[in-house]
Amino acid sequence: MGFGGISVWQLIIILVIVLLLFGTKRLRGLGGDLGGAIKGFKKAMTEEEAAKAEEDAKKVEADENEDVDASASATTDKEKSESK
Repeated sequence: MGFGGISVWQLIIILVIVLLLFGTKRLRGLGGDLGGAIKGFKKAMTEEEAAKAEEDAKKVEADENEDVDASASATTDKEKSESK
């Protein structure tokens, strides 16, 4: 038994019929187009993940800078109130 109740021989017969109907050049072109589309999709996904990671890193850096600024401001305010 093969895939979903289809035997290996039935798959071979279907493959031969498809080759006869479309020809090897058209199937090769279709395969190349499909491969190019998959490659483009993967590239877009990795670029999107890289952009998101960069955006997250900038957000974390901005949050850290705000925390440092807030603590420095609090320290300055405390020193001013003590000197009065």
